[in-house]
Amino acid sequence: MSLERPVTPDPYPLLPAVPAFTVTSADITDGAPLDDAQVAEFGNTSPQLAWSGAPEGTQSYVVTCYDPDAPTPSGFWHWMLVDLPASVTSLERGAAAAALPEGAFHLRNDAGQPGFMGAAPPAGDQVHRYFFVVHAVGAPTLGIDADASPAVASFQLAFQTLGRAIIHGTYAH
Repeated sequence: MSLERPVTPDPYPLLPAVPAFTVTSADITDGAPLDDAQVAEFGNTSPQLAWSGAPEGTQSYVVTCYDPDAPTPSGFWHWMLVDLPASVTSLERGAAAAALPEGAFHLRNDAGQPGFMGAAPPAGDQVHRYFFVVHAVGAPTLGIDADASPAVASFQLAFQTLGRAIIHGTYAH
């Protein structure tokens, strides 16, 4: 059974405009299929990410992974790492399952678990896009706690993001 739906637009141009900066990954090639390590049923491992060129005034980062193509009205949040200190400009592969810098924490993803959940589109569904985004925040904290939902965090980010670095991979069964 095919679940063909109209392609959901990239959600980030719909947010308030902010400068872009650079994010790279040894694990993700922008626009290409994800490695099995970043797929829930195989590796379920957060990718290596490194970023540079964040805007002046950056005091912390939020790192997210979002699938706008999930068959829900709100997409699917796979990862939200909040209050990462501005001194951190990279995450090693598997960092979502490792000890975090002081003050940083994970929100629950849309599967209900804190940390990273790999790609998991329904079998037979269209190709899904997984947007890995580093948000430069102009405050040392986003002002939420670990009980906040990704939607609440996203609302806060809409008003506190100074810049955004985006890389995306794809996956389909």
